[in-house]
Amino acid sequence: MKKMYLISVFLLLTIMTLSLSLPVSAQDKETKPTELIVFAAASMTESMNKIAEMYKEVAPNVKIVYNFDSSGTLKTQIQEGADCDIFISAGQKQMNQLDIDASPEDNTEKLDFVLQDSRFNIVENSPVMIVPIGSTKDIQSFEDVMTDKVEMVALGNSDVPVGQYSEEIYTNLGIWDALNAENKISFASNVKEVLAQVEAAAVDCGVVYSTDASTAKGIKVVAKPPKDSYKEIKYPAAIMNHTANLEAAEAFVEFLKGPESTKILEENGFIIPEN
Repeated sequence: MKKMYLISVFLLLTIMTLSLSLPVSAQDKETKPTELIVFAAASMTESMNKIAEMYKEVAPNVKIVYNFDSSGTLKTQIQEGADCDIFISAGQKQMNQLDIDASPEDNTEKLDFVLQDSRFNIVENSPVMIVPIGSTKDIQSFEDVMTDKVEMVALGNSDVPVGQYSEEIYTNLGIWDALNAENKISFASNVKEVLAQVEAAAVDCGVVYSTDASTAKGIKVVAKPPKDSYKEIKYPAAIMNHTANLEAAEAFVEFLKGPESTKILEENGFIIPEN
């Protein structure tokens, strides 16, 4: 009798152990957070942070980790092996350089980082001329950089999209070479640095995206460039083909395309393109 009792107790304890250990293991697997690394152009900082906060309610087990910088810097980091699940560039050039399906003239190194069929244009933007709040220089146009009103203008350098767009505008206006020759340019590594120089009144004016200007407090917009002086500014986004979190990346991309995200992007001054 005692032997049967001990066997029954042993079986009961075994069943209890199994019933407790299996669900806990499954629960751990379900609740283990997925870290999704998103490289995004610096001009998207405010919008993407808001979207990440909203996404917590949709996917509480997914942690969005951002790396904000110039698109050129982000592209180089990806090329050199940095962990990145999704890349959002402020220029087509940087994405093309990583996309094997892009023109060989753009992807000269035949790099293959973009997941096929995942690329789309997430937003459009436009450049503007800004000056510090309280400026008395009466700067009213992009062309004013060549007048006595401007001693120094802040522009992105040639490695970043905002700098490339600025150079394109001034080249088409016929004053890029003269502007360089007079050493009037304070080059910045990304659009946020341009903004910071103008806000600090370290320069007389600068060229940033309209979205950056819309969220800044220490500057005012004084001019837009002629429409035919630059190409459309469309930001491409894509999943990287080396991602270890494909399902989570695809879900977040769908959220970026959805109404909640587009509302935030539009509130921050972006235009949603037709893909």
